[in-house]
Amino acid sequence: MKILLKIAYDGSAFLGWQYQPDRPTVVAEMNRAAKDLFGFDCDVTGCSRTDAGVHALGFCATVSERGKIGIETRLSPERIAAALNVRLPDTVAVRSAAFVSDGFHPRYDAVSKTYRYLFALSPEKDPFLAGRAYIPRRRLDGKAVRLMSEAAGYFVGEHDFSSYMNSGSDIRDTVRTVFSADVAEKDGLAVFTVTGNGFLYNMVRIMAGTLLEAGMSKIPPRDVEKITGARDRSAAGKTLPPYALYLVGVDYPADRLIPPDEAGKPIGG
Repeated sequence: MKILLKIAYDGSAFLGWQYQPDRPTVVAEMNRAAKDLFGFDCDVTGCSRTDAGVHALGFCATVSERGKIGIETRLSPERIAAALNVRLPDTVAVRSAAFVSDGFHPRYDAVSKTYRYLFALSPEKDPFLAGRAYIPRRRLDGKAVRLMSEAAGYFVGEHDFSSYMNSGSDIRDTVRTVFSADVAEKDGLAVFTVTGNGFLYNMVRIMAGTLLEAGMSKIPPRDVEKITGARDRSAAGKTLPPYALYLVGVDYPADRLIPPDEAGKPIGG
């Protein structure tokens, strides 16, 4: 079996999830902690590659022994999570652990992912939002939030989202399905939440930039339909900074997860 981890991290100090030699990445910290815990090199495989500065509340990753398809341990999932947390920096935390089958893949078995992009409502400098939310040039009032939410609704459905993909990606199939998308005001923030079966390179950040244009009344909300239909990156808004983006969670089909009564049994016990 493999170990499935749910991980939260502050992306400010990292150059993303994916390993880069001699550079601070989240997976490098996870690999180090796993090796220290189990006593051998491990492969920690993530559900996606978050960019530098992007945060996560519910990133998912599997752990297996390097060179093998699974891992053997007598530790329970609860003890694994606690033991890894002792070995991780304060900027990374394992929220939970569970056992999954050897064939489980955190990226390819995912049926949906949910992201949030946070906008501060006020343009005033706020040290508690720096590096956590996008600060607009002018206030986002109730009307602006409503316009942004209306515009977000046009993302829903199966579309070619190539208008919302930056160059630098080798992905050829740019069709994705967005299950839900809205913008809501909460605690002094405008929160853009989007759930889909997959996302292109910088897709959510470009969506957020397009929604900001709607909120600032630079485009009517319905123009999102035309922007999507154009299949042209230049038609959409700018790519907003990564520090306001959060991977909230990943969903998997129930039949790919081990039932709770089995997951609670230590491997090899």
